[in-house]
Amino acid sequence: MMNLSYILLFAPTQGQEGSGSNFMSFLPLVLIILVFYLFFIRPQMKKSKDQRRFRENLKKGDKVITIGGIHGKIAEIDETTVVLEVGNQMRLTFEKSAVAMDTSTQLGQK
Repeated sequence: MMNLSYILLFAPTQGQEGSGSNFMSFLPLVLIILVFYLFFIRPQMKKSKDQRRFRENLKKGDKVITIGGIHGKIAEIDETTVVLEVGNQMRLTFEKSAVAMDTSTQLGQK
């Protein structure tokens, strides 16, 4: 009988449990999602946006490096392709997406 009265007195009822318990159980999941967004997803989206903006602003005469490591100067530029002059009047055609970085702004030559 003592055990039954103890259970009835101190056992939480459904109304007392409430939404606080449910919120606390989902809090770690919400925090993990927030951390992933702040440290992984958001910086990657920013980097992708900056890279797209860089490729849209390419112009004739810029010195660039391709993702394959080829250094050259932009001789011609179209919607999707870039013609690089790599030396001795040699010209190579690349997709714009293959251009990785602009060396003329990094070296302060612009």
